[in-house]
Amino acid sequence: MKVTCQRDGLLTACQLVSAAVAARTTKPILSNIKAIAEDDRLTLIAFDTEVGIRYELRGIMVGRTGSAILPITQLTQILRESSDESISLDADDNGTKVKAGTSRYEMASYPVDEFPDIPPFDDGGRYHEITAGVLRTMIRRTAFAADKKDSTRFALSGVLWEAEGKTARLVATDSKRLAVCEGAATLYGPAETTKGSHLVPAKTMTLLERNLTDDGELVRVGLRPNEAMFQTERAMIYTRLVEGRYPPFRDIIGQTRKQATLKIPLAVDALLSRVRQAAIMTDDESKRVDMTFEPGKITMQARGAETGSSEVEMPLPDYDGPEVKIAFDPQYVTEFLRALEGEATVTLEMSDGTKPALFRCGDGYLYLVMPLAG
Repeated sequence: MKVTCQRDGLLTACQLVSAAVAARTTKPILSNIKAIAEDDRLTLIAFDTEVGIRYELRGIMVGRTGSAILPITQLTQILRESSDESISLDADDNGTKVKAGTSRYEMASYPVDEFPDIPPFDDGGRYHEITAGVLRTMIRRTAFAADKKDSTRFALSGVLWEAEGKTARLVATDSKRLAVCEGAATLYGPAETTKGSHLVPAKTMTLLERNLTDDGELVRVGLRPNEAMFQTERAMIYTRLVEGRYPPFRDIIGQTRKQATLKIPLAVDALLSRVRQAAIMTDDESKRVDMTFEPGKITMQARGAETGSSEVEMPLPDYDGPEVKIAFDPQYVTEFLRALEGEATVTLEMSDGTKPALFRCGDGYLYLVMPLAG
């Protein structure tokens, strides 16, 4: 294999596929990527046996077709440090030679046939399409709420993916908060006869989001019993699904909305700013901001044993209801508000401050948060 390509383009491609490179593995070859040169493109493949990606870098000069195993860490470092516009790779059974301007590098390799294959996109006769812009928004508004700490609740580490009618739905929870986002989708093929729990690993969702660069591009999604595949114009992402039963999120949301007696419109940017200001005085022992809603304003208070205390007010001209107190982990509120890029307002639905609170944005996004006990 011998190719010449733009340095920036190859660096971007390496960075995109690196998320699927195995960090710890008993198979050293999986710490590398596979490259295939043909026609005018270089296909990069990374696969840690659970999540894999095949990415096409187009518009390159192919001097000799073929394939090679490339050390992704060293190659990425070379690309970052070089200031030359183009770079050439010349690989054979003995290794890979890299030329960047006046610099020369030689890298060891592995037999190409030892690298495992990624299954091709197979919709099984049923798949759905969703635009990249919509999908990226859905991922950003849900994936952050997946469980990142408790390995005993394995199902919660995944993002639930559903598709029915003309709607795709993503759901994520760590048991203390729950995010649900819907978006328009077009389904092809027969409907599912049984309700499947397609739990996509959070790692895969991050990898998919990084590959959604053109808002208008259509993304094909194939959901199967144990695996899922995502096809974009340049990349195909494969993943095994997370096992386990997912909480009955519809019942949880329905019960919360039924109990809610207050609906309070809030300005997104102002709320984010005030919560961050109040949270300055929290510490590891007191990760909470106490909020008091009263006619015309919200008062936010926080206190740390060694840091001190804060009190921040936010005007609330449209609220003339009863005084209600509720406390949140500020991280749970700020992460949600940061995901509302481009949104001006959000509606808070709650009752007496002891039951879950529900933030609603439009018809397609719900975020439920458990309050902290007094």
